[in-house]
Amino acid sequence: MVVHVAPLSSLTVVVAVDVGKNEFAVSVTDAQRRKLMKPRLGCPMTAPSLRQVQAAIEAVVPAASGVRVGIEAAGHYHQPLLSLAVWPSGWEVFELNPAQVSEQRKVLGKRTIKTDTVDLEAMTELVLAGHGWPVRDTATVLTQLTAWSAHRRSRVAVRSATKTQLLAQLDRTFPGLSIALPDVLGTKVGRLVAEEFTDPTRLAALGEARFIRFGATRGLQIRRPTASKIVAAARDALPMPDAPVARAVLRADLALLADLDAQIDAATAELDRLVPLSPFATLTTVPGWGPVRVGSYGGALGDPTRFHTARQVYRSAGLNPIQYESAGKRRDHSISREGSVELRRALIDLGIGLWLNDPNAKHYAAGLRARGKKGGVIACALAHRANRIAFALVRDQTSYDPAAWTREG
Repeated sequence: MVVHVAPLSSLTVVVAVDVGKNEFAVSVTDAQRRKLMKPRLGCPMTAPSLRQVQAAIEAVVPAASGVRVGIEAAGHYHQPLLSLAVWPSGWEVFELNPAQVSEQRKVLGKRTIKTDTVDLEAMTELVLAGHGWPVRDTATVLTQLTAWSAHRRSRVAVRSATKTQLLAQLDRTFPGLSIALPDVLGTKVGRLVAEEFTDPTRLAALGEARFIRFGATRGLQIRRPTASKIVAAARDALPMPDAPVARAVLRADLALLADLDAQIDAATAELDRLVPLSPFATLTTVPGWGPVRVGSYGGALGDPTRFHTARQVYRSAGLNPIQYESAGKRRDHSISREGSVELRRALIDLGIGLWLNDPNAKHYAAGLRARGKKGGVIACALAHRANRIAFALVRDQTSYDPAAWTREG
């Protein structure tokens, strides 16, 4: 379903909604900035409460008026109200950037005053000025893509933290293992030692030949030089007094790590299934952009039709530089970071994918490196390139043509 945004007119009525964790506040204002209904504060976030508020609004809205609902983004708390299905038919719903609401408070001369009433006034002014993203009925596949990409991202973060703790426990149970095997959790033999030989005395007593046979019975081929290093480290390991406690914690961490791996694999499988069904399927034609990278981008972006230009996406990610201009001189600083963290990370990840796999992007990055640019600057430049490529491919629903992106403009 495509929503055509009606132009503002003298008959436009703005319904501003400020959402909290369990409550929301609402105000109703016409185009002449007259309050049609006294702001209601502390409305419970329940279906009966919302129906009562809507009935009160409909009672004061003049006939033939066009209603625009402006809702400030508030993490995930505003999501229940950010749907066309919960509002009367014909009402337009807009999502407002919290940074813009904050700036509008300053414009109203209330920089140090933040109340629900002031926020409602700031949101009303933004909607009357034409700001905000129109909310559309998104397909189920986009909703699923957002949910599964967020689920996978959170599980990857937890797995990284779990691995860090697990390696710390291994240093207590098996000192010296990380020297003999630098990537313990990234190798099958390392996982085997972490699961079966947290007590180095057992491995030292087993010896090289029997350790190799032990791995073979579990379908793992262990090379003799690797076995020699690990067994030697077991014989040289100094026992630690807290090793028994560390082994108990290690067993719990290993169980958690196995569960996290299974959840990440399941989420990856869902992204593999969903990406071909989404508007972002064409992005998988770009070198280095698999379903995981594309799914993270699509999940962070949401409905791509709410953006008209690639520049809007880039700015929404907070990757645009901070600008300061005075007396005809302009100075650009670091990135603004005002926007979606998930979208910013997704664009940087797409840029890294280009950097590692696309010849044109490699040449471009090498040129930036030759000019003395640092890694962070190059990553942002590649994210800018990836953003333009992704936006164009999704907009036109075409496959990636390297010849069309040989010049960086």
